[in-house]
Amino acid sequence: MKKILTITVPSYNVERFLEQTLESFVDEQILKDIEVLVVDDGSQDKTAEIGKKFAEEYPDTFRVISKKNGGHGSTINRGVMEASGKYFKVVDGDDWVYTEGLRELVCFLKECDADYVFTNYYEVNDVTKEKKEVCFPGIPVYREFSFDKIAKTADIPMHALVIRTALLRDHEIRLDEHCFYVDVEYILYPIPYVKSAVYYDIFVYMYRLAQAEQSVSMNGYQKHMQDHMKVILHVLDYIDAYRTRKEADKRKIYYMERRIAEMVYTQTDIFTSFPTRQKGIRRQFREFDYMIKRKNQRVYQMSGSYSGMLRLLRRTGFRLYTLTVMLSKWRNR
Repeated sequence: MKKILTITVPSYNVERFLEQTLESFVDEQILKDIEVLVVDDGSQDKTAEIGKKFAEEYPDTFRVISKKNGGHGSTINRGVMEASGKYFKVVDGDDWVYTEGLRELVCFLKECDADYVFTNYYEVNDVTKEKKEVCFPGIPVYREFSFDKIAKTADIPMHALVIRTALLRDHEIRLDEHCFYVDVEYILYPIPYVKSAVYYDIFVYMYRLAQAEQSVSMNGYQKHMQDHMKVILHVLDYIDAYRTRKEADKRKIYYMERRIAEMVYTQTDIFTSFPTRQKGIRRQFREFDYMIKRKNQRVYQMSGSYSGMLRLLRRTGFRLYTLTVMLSKWRNR
């Protein structure tokens, strides 16, 4: 039987969290309506074993797909390929869902035909357990609308998002493999094809933060800096290709450009988090910034509007790099 919702769980060495993740999907009222694909990305711990325990107990809902390590993007690509649900959602193996919210979401999706569906979520501090609500005020709730209407104001992350599976599959949406930060590709690559959206004012995703090894910690950003830049440049190429299409929508282009400008701003923070005397950092920063300017003037300008330090570096041709960065760090102490 075709499912209402496929939940793909990218899983790499997440034995510490996976039991909580999978248990959060177990609700007798919706088990027949959902499909949970635990995509084991070559884990070397008990990740697959934990997934198989749920698959044995709930064989019509849970399935384990074990594959060679290919990174986060490869697990999502595989999930899209294997999905049988009308809608598709990604829940990382170290996160979980609010079960009652998931139940509500599935009920709503039974009557939904929108391409892009989004909900509220919680950011949960893994150390203090403090929860922060993330909502989308000012957007119409519980009714379908054209995505164009929110393209200039909304910023919808992966944690909030549900996408119609056919849209992903029909347009062959594929993410970079062996690469971090591809959640941005997952968010933006479908945008040219999204016609309708709906916002359900319910809490579903529980996003775990404050893990030292997390890719969005500064240590993680420094370690995977090349991947962060790779995703930025790949999406800029994607935007450029979309711009040439006859049906290209300026509002959708702006939506994608604004999100990448935010990534460029984050990339500025990454570069300047290194010691100023670290060999090659200023040169890499200057070359990266030049590539942004050459590829997309609006992203270049928007990223500068977010950061006074970046504007100053550009005006001085990065010649006063050490002084500018040191002053910025001193002001932000």
